[in-house]
Amino acid sequence: MVTLKQLAKELNVSISTVSKALNNSEEIGEETIRRVKELAELYNYKPNKVALSLKQNKTKTIGVIIPDILNYFLAKVLFGIEREATQHGYNIITCISNESLEKEISSLQLLANGSVDGFILAVSKETQVKNEINHFIKTISQGLPIVMFDRVANDVMCDKVIVDDFDATYRATKSLMLENRRNIVFISNIDDLSVGKLREKGYLKALSEGENLNPLILKIDKFKDSSQQIMELFKLNRTIDAVISADSTSGIIAINTAINLGFKVPEDVSVIGYSSQVTSNFSIPRLTIIRQHAKEIGANAAELLIKRLENKSMESEDFSTRIIKTSLVKSGSTM
Repeated sequence: MVTLKQLAKELNVSISTVSKALNNSEEIGEETIRRVKELAELYNYKPNKVALSLKQNKTKTIGVIIPDILNYFLAKVLFGIEREATQHGYNIITCISNESLEKEISSLQLLANGSVDGFILAVSKETQVKNEINHFIKTISQGLPIVMFDRVANDVMCDKVIVDDFDATYRATKSLMLENRRNIVFISNIDDLSVGKLREKGYLKALSEGENLNPLILKIDKFKDSSQQIMELFKLNRTIDAVISADSTSGIIAINTAINLGFKVPEDVSVIGYSSQVTSNFSIPRLTIIRQHAKEIGANAAELLIKRLENKSMESEDFSTRIIKTSLVKSGSTM
């Protein structure tokens, strides 16, 4: 493999000149840059990334930890992270916690040995349930910054990217109330997560501002069939005229269940769910969705981390929380 030294010798210039030319330094003339790059391309020169990372004390690599790779929202966030990182010359290494605290801790330890410059992550379900944050604090104390997205640990001092789950659900519920819906049910299979709790609070707040509107909440038991639980809900409450789903699947199930029981959607029952435009196609009529703009969340998370990595003058306490606005994308399941 050809080296900088060999390129410099053949071009009769210094190693420093070759290095600066390859990095488009303003100190080097255009003609020299052209000659250096042409020869580097001819010999298929590739920089030694290990040597560069040792010299610069940087790996130009970001560790990303997500709870579930099969979750479409998280997969789109990952896409946004990777695209933004690439634009800034960074690579990513992705680990999956599978909602496990132990796996989350081991992923942090695995990559904190010099493999990455910092982390972007969504907190696992078990971590949130147990309210465990010591592994995050330890990682940050090692000089490895963390940016959290979507599911965050409020007690950890770091940059965060979130959506306003409370406000998004509040506004969605209000939109159903404007349809003159009186018996609005809230369905969730993420009630043990911070985002699920915020969405429930938004629903309750909206109902409290109406007249004689009583909350009806179904928290899905994960050890039982969710479709059967939603079916039983409709059978026991024939006056249901609207559904807010806090997760990506319950809204689709609610539409199909209502139609199977003889309800017309949206004439008899309106349905709104947190989902993407792709998954909204899985029902007829299409689900009206609260769109979270996952790619934008990922891009913002990567931007925040890279900014911190490359700006050493930033105060360690100068953390920011970016709130990405959601969109209510109306479709066939609402009036």
